[in-house]
Amino acid sequence: MCGPAAPPPRGARVAARRPPPPGGGAPPPAPRPSALEEVRRLLVHEPRGHAGMYGGFLVPPDDDEAHLGVLFWHKDGYSTACGHGTIALGAWAVDSGLVPAPADGVARVRIDVPSGRVTALVRRSGGRTTGVTFRNVPSQVSALKLPVETSRGTVEVAVAHSGACYASVPAAALGLAVEPGLLPELVAAGREIRALLAGSEAVAHPTDPRLSGVYGVVLYDELPAEEGVLSQRNVVVFADGQIDRSPCGSGTSARLAVLAAEGRIAPGEELRHESVIGTVFTGRVVGGGDPLGEGVVTEVGGTAYRTGEHLFVLEPGDAPGFTL
Repeated sequence: MCGPAAPPPRGARVAARRPPPPGGGAPPPAPRPSALEEVRRLLVHEPRGHAGMYGGFLVPPDDDEAHLGVLFWHKDGYSTACGHGTIALGAWAVDSGLVPAPADGVARVRIDVPSGRVTALVRRSGGRTTGVTFRNVPSQVSALKLPVETSRGTVEVAVAHSGACYASVPAAALGLAVEPGLLPELVAAGREIRALLAGSEAVAHPTDPRLSGVYGVVLYDELPAEEGVLSQRNVVVFADGQIDRSPCGSGTSARLAVLAAEGRIAPGEELRHESVIGTVFTGRVVGGGDPLGEGVVTEVGGTAYRTGEHLFVLEPGDAPGFTL
């Protein structure tokens, strides 16, 4: 989860300020947002939430071949894909009993997301979930060395569509490194690059215009290989300057497609993808053809842990929250 933000669910309307009508007078009232949109805003606003929150609304799947559907959301709207959200949903679907699973082995959870159908492979041992790998929609590369003039100089950007559209840039090319202490500079660089790519042909999805437009910017460092495994550290700046705390699942798919197009990784070989806080996903190209053509199929693995069950309340007369 490709576009700056996926449109709200069907039937949802987002309130917007309208200009006064010609000749003066009061502007017409803004349309009322849908119930889902109101809940999204309630959850991402303080004091119930915060600008870094991410979540999803469970919805019926497109057909009986999938177990569930989901609309991913964040502070600024909706996303067309989310790898770490898919990993979490796979673990939840099995642990909650929604999808039957063996005590030892692998359960398949099929999930409809706005960009297509993905499958979470939930590994089990001794009746416990030990990890989840999701198979993504095909990932296609539309540019490998697209020059972009930034305030930090001209950089070469790779663009890939992997359920969402990601622009990849080495942090070193911007005079930066993927470190928590540099997050303000990294966020500023990511937002600038995303804005500069708006309208570029490279960020237009080849078949579905609803998936066009940069969703996230992957700023990455090369790390020493671990036991021969290619290793990188990244921070993904998405939407309007949000930071992905995970290594970003769909962003990892995008990186795999770019690395395959560059000839740096072959089918079956592993990428160790580390986040800015040190969490790790592993990814592989497992199928498909030309990453610069019809795209490659990727699998990305990680872990997910339930932290709680929460009840949010909006009492009569209370405000739905604020942002700071």
